[in-house]
Amino acid sequence: MSESWPSHLDVGAVRFARPTAKFDDVVTFYGDDLGLSVLAEWRDHDGYDGVVFGLPGAPVHMELLRHGDHIPEPNPENQLVLYLRGPEAVETATRRLTERGHSPVPAANPYWPEHGAVLFEDPDGWQVVLAPWVFEETRTGTD
Repeated sequence: MSESWPSHLDVGAVRFARPTAKFDDVVTFYGDDLGLSVLAEWRDHDGYDGVVFGLPGAPVHMELLRHGDHIPEPNPENQLVLYLRGPEAVETATRRLTERGHSPVPAANPYWPEHGAVLFEDPDGWQVVLAPWVFEETRTGTD
């Protein structure tokens, strides 16, 4: 496994996008409840509503989109995994979400709780995993 980004691929940012069935609710969950920064937001741009959240390390962004009625069904494999710097960070994030009315949910995969992660569902039923390690910083990726 390469430990550095390929030199021929001069990427300044990475954004991943997914559809949402509950746009206003996910904006509240990720922006207000979880506390991610909103980098951009739009309504009815060529039929799309959208929001771009900044993730750790400014060049990583998550986009949520609503366009029409076609939204995939929730699946426990649909996950946003936030690799936090230790159990204390997981406790802090868990406390914030709990104080804002969210409850942890059981993991479909026992790997997560066996390794100290806590899971929540966003309003679309996607799993948000709060994991207490960062690969290549506190964990090798072979665990």
